[in-house]
Amino acid sequence: MNNLRVRRLRTISILTLIGTLSLTGVPATQAADDAGGRRLGTSTEHSSGTRPKPTVVLVHGAWADSSGWAKVTRDLQAQGYQVLAPPTPLRGLPEDSDYLSAFLRDRTTGPVVLVGHSYGGAVITNAAKSDKDVEALVYINAFVPDEGDSVLGLLDPNHQLDPADLFEFVRYPGAPEGDYDLYLKQSVFPDAIANGIPARDAAEMAAAQRPVTLSALTDESDAPAWKSVPSFYLLGTQDHIVPVTLQRAMAENAGAKITEVKAGHLPMITNPHVVEKLITEADRSTPAR
Repeated sequence: MNNLRVRRLRTISILTLIGTLSLTGVPATQAADDAGGRRLGTSTEHSSGTRPKPTVVLVHGAWADSSGWAKVTRDLQAQGYQVLAPPTPLRGLPEDSDYLSAFLRDRTTGPVVLVGHSYGGAVITNAAKSDKDVEALVYINAFVPDEGDSVLGLLDPNHQLDPADLFEFVRYPGAPEGDYDLYLKQSVFPDAIANGIPARDAAEMAAAQRPVTLSALTDESDAPAWKSVPSFYLLGTQDHIVPVTLQRAMAENAGAKITEVKAGHLPMITNPHVVEKLITEADRSTPAR
């Protein structure tokens, strides 16, 4: 069989595959990528063609899930970014960081911009060290621990808060002695987490909240990735759970570029374009590796 015939048969096979997948609901552009050997989750080229666009990985915080990133995801996808928003187990800082490290290893190829909200900031701070392809860290109203810090330690260094005023404690199967799943009280959730969100939506979010373990909030952080990876921080000036002074102190300690927004704890829902803009800025500000 001559080379021309081989090339024709190969082209026909690929076109047939694309047509078949299109009939089953798989976009033709995706089929073309797969037929050409590209893995799902890989980055796409910048319009300039000089470097690939990074995959943006969005990491949610405690009492939340990945659905909070929906508006930001749409904004980024419209610009051609590959976006992934994995679930965080919320079982412990080492466990959650290891989970994200495995996700980055197995679901991404090429450069990554890693974005964390609230407790998710602590997770990306620890997980990013495992992946040399992480080119920038973006913190959204997030905890940015230094080595030895814990989330609760940062939030309440003088132990002035009474956890019983904030949380409902639920024992979970296999819990170590003294550990619990923590749910924010229904009366606390709307103002603490969801200020700026319509009351009906905030009540629904409170009902569907995912618990975080007490140990996750008291685990000490390891050596931080921000010491070697450029970082950016979105500071919500109306946050009722992570004080503005704490946000600023953590961001400055990490040497992050700070952007302020008049928003509560969930700017990815109330101000998604601001969040998207900071993520794209982080991408553009990072030199190709």
